[in-house]
Amino acid sequence: MDIDAARIHRKLQLNELEEIRNEAYENALIYKEKTKVAHDQMIRGKTFSIGQKVLLFNSRLRLFPVQIQSLNTGHEFKVNGHCLKPYYETFEEHAMEDIPLHVVGPIEA
Repeated sequence: MDIDAARIHRKLQLNELEEIRNEAYENALIYKEKTKVAHDQMIRGKTFSIGQKVLLFNSRLRLFPVQIQSLNTGHEFKVNGHCLKPYYETFEEHAMEDIPLHVVGPIEA
């Protein structure tokens, strides 16, 4: 086999491999963009206003109520929106009726 022909053939093979790698990279980027758009559409929007009470989830302290402060007071803090849940003060507990359980003696056969 001629060395020049082998060199040209090997160079063509390397170029084909590089083209395949570039196509795979571009396809991966397209896939990531499409899945990000699909996931972003599934996220529910949360809107909070100043003065509203919310539950802030902290991994060490768990859930505790906080009130969103005005930006003018300087008591601002930034958190991830996934850490906030609306706090409903009008939640009422309902009294449950106590039902006594009667002790039944052993079953005689």
